Amino acid sequence: MLRLDYYPMLARIVFPVTLAGVLLLTLLPARFLPDFGTAVTLYDDKLQHAIAFAVLAALGSLGWPGHKARLVVLLAFTGAAIEVLQGAQLIGRDLDGFDWVADCAGMALGLTIAGWTKRRVGRRVVGLP
Repeated sequence: MLRLDYYPMLARIVFPVTLAGVLLLTLLPARFLPDFGTAVTLYDDKLQHAIAFAVLAALGSLGWPGHKARLVVLLAFTGAAIEVLQGAQLIGRDLDGFDWVADCAGMALGLTIAGWTKRRVGRRVVGLP
């Protein structure tokens, strides 16, 4: 079992790797998506955005607990930039503002999960129920 003080270090390693993966998949031209087995429908797309940003927000919150405001700004800007770049003709994908809304909803969920996890793990370390 990992010690409590290893979680931030582990999250700091996994966060940039996950961010790079999210950027790769979201900015990949549409013609390459079937190679990854991705058949994106309207609702799947929103769900994928929300899950990706929930994971990023949770990892960022666990890795840098004192910088939540910066994390939210970074991820909100990243989500908006993804949408603008997806609207570029070179990529062949569509700009959709609701994807950014899904990103923000995912961030809220990720921050909630990270907060719950920190409280839960902290109680176990102290010995509270």
